[in-house]
Amino acid sequence: MTTVDAIVLAGGRASRMGGVDKPAIVVGGQSMLEAAIGAVAACIRTVVVGPHRPDLGPDIRQVQEVPAGSGPVAAISTGLRALADCDFPADLMVVLAADMPFLTAAAVDALIARAVESGADAVFAADESGRPQYLVGVWRRTTLQNGIERLDAPVNQPMKALIPEHALLMPLTDITDCDTPDDIARARAHATPLSLDQARNVVRHKLSRLPSRRVTLSRAAGAILAEPLTAAEALPRFDVSAMDGYAVSGPEPWRVRRDIGFAGGERPAGLRTGEAVRIATGAHIPEGTEAVVRDEFVRADADGLHRVPDTPIRDDIRRRGEDWRPGDALAPAGTPVSPALLSVAAAAEVYEGLVHGPVHARIVMTGDEIRSEGPLHTGQTRDSIGPVLPDLLSWCGIRSLDRVHLRDTANGFDEVLAQAVDCELLVIVGATGGGAADQLRASLERTGAHLPVHRLRLRPGGSTVVAETRSGTAILGLPGNPFAAVATLLTLAPAIIEGLTGRPPRRAIIGPLHNAADISGPVPRIVPARAAPEGGWTGDPGIRTAHLAGLLDRDGLVIVPAHAENGTSVEFLPLPD
Repeated sequence: MTTVDAIVLAGGRASRMGGVDKPAIVVGGQSMLEAAIGAVAACIRTVVVGPHRPDLGPDIRQVQEVPAGSGPVAAISTGLRALADCDFPADLMVVLAADMPFLTAAAVDALIARAVESGADAVFAADESGRPQYLVGVWRRTTLQNGIERLDAPVNQPMKALIPEHALLMPLTDITDCDTPDDIARARAHATPLSLDQARNVVRHKLSRLPSRRVTLSRAAGAILAEPLTAAEALPRFDVSAMDGYAVSGPEPWRVRRDIGFAGGERPAGLRTGEAVRIATGAHIPEGTEAVVRDEFVRADADGLHRVPDTPIRDDIRRRGEDWRPGDALAPAGTPVSPALLSVAAAAEVYEGLVHGPVHARIVMTGDEIRSEGPLHTGQTRDSIGPVLPDLLSWCGIRSLDRVHLRDTANGFDEVLAQAVDCELLVIVGATGGGAADQLRASLERTGAHLPVHRLRLRPGGSTVVAETRSGTAILGLPGNPFAAVATLLTLAPAIIEGLTGRPPRRAIIGPLHNAADISGPVPRIVPARAAPEGGWTGDPGIRTAHLAGLLDRDGLVIVPAHAENGTSVEFLPLPD
């Protein structure tokens, strides 16, 4: 059986792209390095040559050529040395440059199959113009090793110095490399829109995690724990009564003392055998207490206090540490700082914690035609979405800082992106399409923003974009259409919070959509829905997207898969009241 290893070249200077980390550029929801690693996933061993990347798994070997950026031949030589300690050297070696966003495992498999059947020393891909792509090839390991050894030094050598005489070319599609910003722009324009699940997963893993900070928890509502919350004190801190009743000692009948134990009051004196003391819920039980008998289970007569016959025998005492003890973990990292968590922290005497967030957002409304206040002039329309976005963001766990309006200018977004250092998120409404006035995407390209989500396979909301500035501010670009903006916000904002803060994905609300066949089409849709009496939902087959009237008297939104049938299980997104 033929064995195959892989060398992925992920360094270089990227001089034609301003020195950016080209393999890390995201096209179609994955970086070009991820595309290359995915294409060689079936290989026994994979070596990535280039700067260390902490996000790569332990199964990927990482090495750096010396000096860094000394050319592909030097990088290949370094990769070969990293594989030299293998007990069973592979027969074939795949060599790939991490600059082809659409390279697939099927393409690599085809090259391997051709190398095996032909017996050639190397098989290289030829692009659609017929040009050889020497950094998309499969080599006989011995041929590659011998070629390296024949050179005086591999540093700054051209790839043609390695090409063997008995090499074949194999035409392949989708192997064009990206060497310039224009190449990246063209690749992104042709990339397949992401499904909603893909977009959410990409956002969760591609956005930069916010730094952790230690804060007073009561002032951190909406933040996410960066470490587990552990108890500082036991709960209860001492043995307390679980019910209103009597603390008793010894067998009945019990002689009732005149003192009473109150919650928060002094602890009653210790009980002697045969004694009982009236006690309230939460009161510290006296020493010597054997049980607390609730009021409805006792009666008094001339002999003293008796347990009512046939009543349950219960020990209504909450023992110290029954709920938790000092050092017990009360909530894992990733838990939101919610009212419930604040209550638990207070009960456990914990007042500070390490958190990510909360996420603060600036809202940017775009378009010359939008007017928020004052009389409308010819061609203008009222801003009907901006005023409600703060409440919608709050529903998603995001705090709004302010709302600004940006007119349609060629470079207006450049300044907005450059100044977005006082917030963790920019929520931009409009300018995400491809029209003459839609300038957001061009600005993201000019400013070198990271673009994990370029488009969605969803209606409405297909033009949605998620990006990250060089300074680390996340960007959620929403369609300008009011319903599309709200629908995609509620769909993607939770995943953005999860990506920025490390909060685990929220549990989806799933149930049947009774009229799914009336709504579904070739592309997934998101529509308003009402809860059905028998469970599940009934969605709106038609929706006007230029306003939010379709959300009135609706319980939420449903995400309807393509070509769904009646009764298909769908995801439900509740609407805030």
